[in-house]
Amino acid sequence: MDTETIWADVAIGGELPVRRLGFGTGGLVGAGYWGVRHDDPQRSTALLRRAVEGGVTLIDTADNYGPDVAEELVARALYPYPDGLVIATKGGVVRTGPDIWHLAGRPEQLRAMCEASLRRLRTDTLGLYQLHRLDPDVPMADQLGALLELQQEGKIRHIGLDSVDADQLTRAREIAPVASVQNRYNLLDRAAEDVLALCEREGIAFLPWFPLGNGALAGDAGAALTAVAARHGATTGQIALAWLLHHSPVLLPTPGTGSPAHLDENLAAGRIALTEGDLAQLDGLA
Repeated sequence: MDTETIWADVAIGGELPVRRLGFGTGGLVGAGYWGVRHDDPQRSTALLRRAVEGGVTLIDTADNYGPDVAEELVARALYPYPDGLVIATKGGVVRTGPDIWHLAGRPEQLRAMCEASLRRLRTDTLGLYQLHRLDPDVPMADQLGALLELQQEGKIRHIGLDSVDADQLTRAREIAPVASVQNRYNLLDRAAEDVLALCEREGIAFLPWFPLGNGALAGDAGAALTAVAARHGATTGQIALAWLLHHSPVLLPTPGTGSPAHLDENLAAGRIALTEGDLAQLDGLA
């Protein structure tokens, strides 16, 4: 597969084109997705601008990163948004401390979260709004119904789901048009392969979270991965990202980082053309 094909746009919802390597903002906030990462917010805003200058057209964020911090940084760095830039955010959980999550899927909660994200991001319409988690205590139809209402009001362009199984995705699509799924998925963790297959069949974008295994893939991830990286003069993390781009045309990795050098390294992964032999080695690592 040539790099032009790897970088080719994917149309979210069939009509919203984005390049296949995005930027995730989870790395711009503190440990446990709480507070700020950099004492000087200009470091984070400069990183967001660097990502867009490097060709990124999809920024992936969430209202609970911080909370509020990541969305505010996105607006500070990139507003007014350039043509073609898609901001994807999420709602549906409430944070009360580092790594503490509370599901909040009642319709009135989802509406309030979405409208707060609109204000923080300084926009009238969110290109992609993803339900961060399905709340088991609220009927799926009520949760998706709230997002449908927001879509009909023009506040959401496309609806997505985070952390769902294939059955949930199938049921959700009977209620609302689902344009994206964001599940954990990477070279060594392919538990969501059946969800990916469903996304491929139905033309649904798949944004893999922890595309680098939350840093695990950057270390000693096995002789095969190290050997492929050495052949390409690349890091193991770059090969892991390149594998995602090769593995499925609907995969849209959005790796995050707080480091300009790491950002450049991630974006350079899009220029790596893996061979059939490379892919055979890597496919066997799961």
